[in-house]
Amino acid sequence: MTYCKGIEGESPREKLLGRGTQALSDAELLALVLHCRSARTGATEFATTLLGGPDGLAGLVSSSQQALLAMPGLGPASVSRLLAALELAARCAKQPLTQRDVMSSPEKTRLFLQHHLGMRSREVFCCLFLDSQHRLLCCEDVFLGTIDGAAVYPREVVVRALHYRAAAVVLAHNHPSGLTRPSSADRRITERLRDALKLVDVRVLDHVIVGRGRCYSFVESGLL
Repeated sequence: MTYCKGIEGESPREKLLGRGTQALSDAELLALVLHCRSARTGATEFATTLLGGPDGLAGLVSSSQQALLAMPGLGPASVSRLLAALELAARCAKQPLTQRDVMSSPEKTRLFLQHHLGMRSREVFCCLFLDSQHRLLCCEDVFLGTIDGAAVYPREVVVRALHYRAAAVVLAHNHPSGLTRPSSADRRITERLRDALKLVDVRVLDHVIVGRGRCYSFVESGLL
């Protein structure tokens, strides 16, 4: 989290326009996005209260729409602004993947997957289905799980790959715990998926595990 001591009386908006976004704390940025004010406190103080949970900013932005609406002081307008800002960030990360070879820029792939999966409170297994030039055809959440696991069925991944006429696929899932080290089950399912997709001439380019703020690549670690 960033902490900056501002000029006395300087509002978050004035600080942003005068010194840039990096000069603002998490609470000040959140206050600008929410554009809300509690009856008892100012916008920045209210935002600080919202960030006071055990998981801080990550916990707040991973909350469901229903959970956000249930928070005291947050109304439909503020929640809509927050969700819209998060969706814009995800789309900004995804756009380069639709315009060029995905695996020529693995850092952009990981950035998109971090936006897509990094804040989920439950485990999600998704696939990036690619054409023969490794351009993105579709990103699909194929399996949804619990806080500590998701059942993955190779047959269903093969069906989805054939549906999109994919030539290659990048596998990805998140670890809600934040840790990115692959489990023995992660390794086994990766091998099963690779073997199943190979039968229909679809290549597995990588399997990425997403934690909070970091990613683990099977390819970079020599496991694929």
